[in-house]
Amino acid sequence: MDISGVPEAPPLMVKLKPIEATPETFKEIGQVIGASPDGEEFGPQDAQLDLSRGIPRCSTLCILKTRPLKFSVITHHASVTQCLGSIGGRIWYLGVAKPSILDSDEIKGDAGMNVVKSSCGHFYVPPAVEDLRIFRISGPKFLKLNRGTWHAGPFFKADTMDFYNLELSNTNVVDHTKHDFRTENGVLILIDD
Repeated sequence: MDISGVPEAPPLMVKLKPIEATPETFKEIGQVIGASPDGEEFGPQDAQLDLSRGIPRCSTLCILKTRPLKFSVITHHASVTQCLGSIGGRIWYLGVAKPSILDSDEIKGDAGMNVVKSSCGHFYVPPAVEDLRIFRISGPKFLKLNRGTWHAGPFFKADTMDFYNLELSNTNVVDHTKHDFRTENGVLILIDD
């Protein structure tokens, strides 16, 4: 119930079919990085990282399946690229939307945009439901998310999965902006796989 005592309407369920993450399907929001031969020199096939605003943190995450294949909250990090991959190459899913961070010049000419100031200090336009995509990641590869990419997950069907994660040491403390589709849009996203 809301504060007036009127029951809240149940959220609209939006089912999204996953798209296989490939360099082509993921290019607008980041990179899909696969194995490369030992000794190969750095090039465009490697993760193009921005970790310049703090101390990099590479960690292993053990995640228990406490997350069903649905979500309403999505997050972005305005100051850093982020990498995520499953250890062992098992299948997992990530909900994403394109970055929507605004420069100060873009804010002056607002032109009806729904501009929000993050508690982290930057401005952005909230992601639209119709801009959400679900990616299916399989095999020995990882994702590099561009700075500001909205993301939810990882999600998976196994009981537990281990992931490696590369971001800054304080990303989730000082650079963590959230959007709740249920609260703001009345929507719950279901991964339809």
